[in-house]
Amino acid sequence: MKSVGFIGGGNMGLALGQAFARRFPGIELFVCDLRPERVARFRESLPAARVTAEPASLAARAEVVFLAVKPQDVAPVLEAIRATDRLVVSIAAGVPLARLELALPGARVVRVMPNTPCLVGAMAAGYACGGRATGEDRRTVEALLGAAGYAAELREELLDAVTGLSGSGPAFVARLIEAFVEAGERLGLPPEVARELSLQTFAGTARLLGETGMRPEELVEMVSSPKGTTVAGRQVLEASGCRQAIIETIAAAARRSKELGQ
Repeated sequence: MKSVGFIGGGNMGLALGQAFARRFPGIELFVCDLRPERVARFRESLPAARVTAEPASLAARAEVVFLAVKPQDVAPVLEAIRATDRLVVSIAAGVPLARLELALPGARVVRVMPNTPCLVGAMAAGYACGGRATGEDRRTVEALLGAAGYAAELREELLDAVTGLSGSGPAFVARLIEAFVEAGERLGLPPEVARELSLQTFAGTARLLGETGMRPEELVEMVSSPKGTTVAGRQVLEASGCRQAIIETIAAAARRSKELGQ
């Protein structure tokens, strides 16, 4: 894999391009976008990237083609690259593999559900491979997505769950952080201190769980000294139904993803 092209140079395409450039020095990058300002920003961040005027010319030059356009813009792009025989990776939400494979009869297709922390190299993604994808294609996609964070290969029908959990998840986590910050401010902390303490608490907790392999319930018990401050807070939190509310929130997002895909 020596070259990757992006049809669509928006935030997600640019973030992936930056991740690939960091992980694979010397990789050749191409970009094509109808909006000149996006192309300019892509080139400003990745000066070595080559610009192509049309999707078809990009698909002819890049070994791996990323469809990084909005779902409503997919149809004309698919028509423009219909003749391609490349590995095509779509990050267009809700566009199923069956549609992609029908529109691109000679291509090997992979569908990815990334999330916005990709913008800082901390993506959590799920992906599904089409029927024509080879073992080498799988290894290529795994390596590319791994440069931007974590990615798991799944059956396509599970991508709606990925959408609900990690695709929409950053918005839900941001709401929780927002509440932490507000609580700190109400208790008298300066806003900037409340923000930094909240961000570090979330980041540190995730790192601790990830690096130790500890289960969340183990950490809860570790921090919960009998008759202590954490137990006092847990009594309020756990009585509020917060756990079930979060489960239902993610399930609602996953259901909507499925509806949009149909």
